[in-house]
Amino acid sequence: MAAPRSPRAWLPWVLRRAPANPAEPGSLVEEHAPEVIAERLRAGPRVSYLRDFVFGAIDGTVTTLAVVAGVAGAGLRPAVAVVLGLANLLADGFSMATGNFLASRSEEQRQARVRREEERHVDLVPAGEREELRQLLSTLGLEGELLEQVVDVIAADRDRWIDLMMQQEHGFAAVSPNPLRAAAVTFVAFVAVGAVPLGSYAVDLLPNVSVVSPFAWSIGLTALAFAVVGALKGVVVESSWWRSAAETVALGGTAAALAFGVGSALGSLV
Repeated sequence: MAAPRSPRAWLPWVLRRAPANPAEPGSLVEEHAPEVIAERLRAGPRVSYLRDFVFGAIDGTVTTLAVVAGVAGAGLRPAVAVVLGLANLLADGFSMATGNFLASRSEEQRQARVRREEERHVDLVPAGEREELRQLLSTLGLEGELLEQVVDVIAADRDRWIDLMMQQEHGFAAVSPNPLRAAAVTFVAFVAVGAVPLGSYAVDLLPNVSVVSPFAWSIGLTALAFAVVGALKGVVVESSWWRSAAETVALGGTAAALAFGVGSALGSLV
């Protein structure tokens, strides 16, 4: 009978950073077999889009709740909440996704510019760059003849040399998120989770259906959405899922309360 899968194994690729490894010592030994290590290193590090998912989900939910709060404060019809909420989801979601894409693209371009500078320095002042490499490696505990041997080995491969300088001197990650994927994750999370506060109002518009206190239902569904997002985050980072859920509900609830206060105040002016 196959062993039960870890909760992380069921998560979509956008939330996973690396394959879930069982905690049993025997399994850990197998994971560190030479051939397994070689295969894992060949595959390279995985990029996590958890930040984009959480950011889009929380912001989408809070901003949509602000629209709902304004409609509720002004005493407007549920249809107004749905129309304004959907318009906000699509417009603001696209705006956030575009902003995320441009920010990620800008960082990608900055990294390319810094790499070109490092390539130029290696070509024009190799002795100076070797000294930088030597001092960087010395901070890792290398010294004496061993330090010089490692400097020679790394400097013999120009690409590897520049890769190390990019990471150790300038602080760039070995792999960066794909700007389009980051933007897509942000948009999908914004729209999907941000639509939750509108659920009760959308149901209330159905023929022969009447929802009692749709705004109260909206608040409850929003709290549930925060809890689910927090629990998912906890599972991904392998921390207590219920603590992560409580933290997200508390922080997201604070932002939602602020949105509710502002929305109600402004809505009462309509």
